[in-house]
Amino acid sequence: MSKSAVKISLDLLSNPLCEQDQDFLNMVTALDTAMKRMDAFNQEKVNQIQKTVIEPLKKFGSVFPSLNMAVKRREQALQDYRRLQAKVEKYEEKEKTGPVLAKLHQAREELRPVRDDFEAKNKQLLDEMPRFYNSRLDYFQPSFESLIRAQETCDFPVLCHCSRTRSHLPCPLHPVAHRRQLQAAQVVYYSEMHKIFGDLTQQLAQPGRPDEQRERENEARLSELRALSIVADD
Repeated sequence: MSKSAVKISLDLLSNPLCEQDQDFLNMVTALDTAMKRMDAFNQEKVNQIQKTVIEPLKKFGSVFPSLNMAVKRREQALQDYRRLQAKVEKYEEKEKTGPVLAKLHQAREELRPVRDDFEAKNKQLLDEMPRFYNSRLDYFQPSFESLIRAQETCDFPVLCHCSRTRSHLPCPLHPVAHRRQLQAAQVVYYSEMHKIFGDLTQQLAQPGRPDEQRERENEARLSELRALSIVADD
């Protein structure tokens, strides 16, 4: 939104009317300054979100391919183990003749390293997967805390989205403290926006003209614009 606002103000500055009307130029220049201030304020927020959330998420996501590969290797080892185990059981059910016993011994020898390999892979996943799952809060907690601190000087609506995300996680942050941080973020954001647009209003204000008169004049200008052929309905 702020990028679009900056583009609009830049387009207005390039309007030939700015060269003909000094008052219009002053008004558009003030608007452009306000929009750039708003954009800089929001850009700081974007940079903080990049550092506190997006980059940690990318690092966290980079772990999943190796985990998926470990699960696939475990599944392949399980299939090999089951195949050789079935082979051993087949020979165990047959009559114990010399050739059968020899094949049974060979099958058991083939099964042993495959079983050991599967058990090792399975044990590794049983140990590491719960630790990985349980560590997600410890990993994300600093990101959420940093995001909240960043939002206390930036955008309240994004922080509300973060709040909804946090509500699905057993986060250790106390609800009352979190609510107070949300309120502080709201105050800071709207205070900054009020300051930016308050300064703009003071620069554009024309003494002796009440709000009702300005509204009538603006409505008249909008009516003229709506009457133009380029915006008329077909």
